[in-house]
Amino acid sequence: MSVGKAASGRQWWKEAVVYQIYPASFNDTNNDGRGDVNGVTEKLDYLKELGVDVVWLSPIYDSPQVDNGYDIADYKKIYPPYGTLEDVDRLIQELGRRGMKLVMDLVVNHTSDQHPWFSESRSSKTNPKRDWYIWKKPKYNAEGKPGPPNNWNQILGEAHSAWIFDEATEECYFAAFTPQQPDLNWENPDVRAAVYDILRFWLDRGVAGFRMDVINLISKDQSFPDAEIVIPGQPYQPATQHFANGPRLHEFLGEIRREVLDKYDQMTVGEMPFVYDEKEFLKIVHQNDGFLNMVFHFELVDIDSKRGDVPGDSRMSIGHWDVSDLRRIIARWQRRMLDGGGWNSLYCENHDQPRSVSHFCDDSDEYREYGSKLLALMETTLSGTIFVYQGEELGMRNVPVEWGPEEYKDIESLNYWKKVNEMYPNDQDKLLKARRALQAKARDNGRTPMQWDSSANGGFCPAGVTSWMRVNDDYPTVNAAAQTAPEATSSVYHFWQRLLALRKENADTFVHGGFELVDETNPNVFSYVREADSGQKWVVVLNFTGQPAAWEMPKWGLKWMLGNYADGLDKAQGNGEHLVLRPWEGLLARQVCN
Repeated sequence: MSVGKAASGRQWWKEAVVYQIYPASFNDTNNDGRGDVNGVTEKLDYLKELGVDVVWLSPIYDSPQVDNGYDIADYKKIYPPYGTLEDVDRLIQELGRRGMKLVMDLVVNHTSDQHPWFSESRSSKTNPKRDWYIWKKPKYNAEGKPGPPNNWNQILGEAHSAWIFDEATEECYFAAFTPQQPDLNWENPDVRAAVYDILRFWLDRGVAGFRMDVINLISKDQSFPDAEIVIPGQPYQPATQHFANGPRLHEFLGEIRREVLDKYDQMTVGEMPFVYDEKEFLKIVHQNDGFLNMVFHFELVDIDSKRGDVPGDSRMSIGHWDVSDLRRIIARWQRRMLDGGGWNSLYCENHDQPRSVSHFCDDSDEYREYGSKLLALMETTLSGTIFVYQGEELGMRNVPVEWGPEEYKDIESLNYWKKVNEMYPNDQDKLLKARRALQAKARDNGRTPMQWDSSANGGFCPAGVTSWMRVNDDYPTVNAAAQTAPEATSSVYHFWQRLLALRKENADTFVHGGFELVDETNPNVFSYVREADSGQKWVVVLNFTGQPAAWEMPKWGLKWMLGNYADGLDKAQGNGEHLVLRPWEGLLARQVCN
């Protein structure tokens, strides 16, 4: 068997375990129902014991919180409920004492409309900062009413135009996500210089790098043409082909690297939605002439995002997927980066996604733990840098189906529910489907408060304090205190802890080693080999169905080392060449002879 090897180079960020924190929902220490920076510092020992090396904070900058912090009003000030710059300095210091690092979320495709830059820009057509944002003249209809300059829609409210008419100057500004998040004009060198100043501000403060929010949207097609009509009957159409991976993207990213990043020992991971061409990603992250260390692609988490019968034709759509889809996606990205000199990021959930056990497995009480461990086994045995999202290590799941739309807080969810009600006000079937779509796909699912213990509010905030978002109803049983207890040796947390330690002990294999599929036609089981330069091989076998699944063992000598069922190893050792895996069962073996 020929198993390709990973790209050379042992940078620290390749073997690091990154843990993403959504600040509002992590740990409240000032009793206002919202998490804070000091709450992160308070839980560093918990993260260190899990095996975390890097903490990535979703935005903590000053913000009106229209999009939960991704609308930034001041990049050099902390949102007051989260704390102060001094609190961040202490967090960096405490991380350093534990041999850990901090990565910040960099949001520079757009700002808040409350940012002083935009206040100046919209003040007059002659203001020096006018072209720091994207302004265009409106198109007027026969009645003389102003309309948008093209038919591009909003990403978080696709029934609406991405162009906002400003009455004071009688022009439209472009805001890809919401009206309160105007896009910066990266064509202006003064804008780029201001962004580089922000990066230096945080790097000089001790931050170890950035997750770059929608970084591939910073270059737009400057002709701003109408988008193709793909949603008949809707006046505004998806236009990401015109403002994702635009003509100057590589130029801009190269400038960021030359002007700032190359001068620091840091890590960068770029979020790049609306792109599925692995060749394009490889250009961005190539070890010799790329621009960023890693990118987040969306093909795996979008495995079931197929426009179908869900009302509104939005990201909430739910399509069918099977093991062959999972195998194809993961194998292609593993092979492309290993063979092409790039580097993968590994994640199954984040603040913009549903909980992974609910998304990919069965989150029922019977199978939640098995599914959570199955995903952990997959993530920790693939090549790339691991990103664990808060609560993933506990097997946290989506909000209950009984929750009504009033419990959802995210602007995308609110826009979606409003749109469906406007389109189908008396259609109970459509409304029910829309509610199910929210429960399955809404970003709120990943934003419920962290479940620390079985006390009121899951220990996220004190009893008597109303948390900013409702805590998932299962917190009395699904919580960190229960899973970190010494006697809870079979918990999801301890399974993650063992796997992360095993990965670090065998980094030559799991982080840097080669990848090859096994049994490529099995309809239910995803299996693969990881091989180090030394020849050491490990085999991973994962049943991604809720039914028993057969797997024919290769003609190798295998020693089964780890499984997500308590008796899985004994069962595997004594079963010869034929295995029948239980629902959502995963096994890990080391080859002991050819």
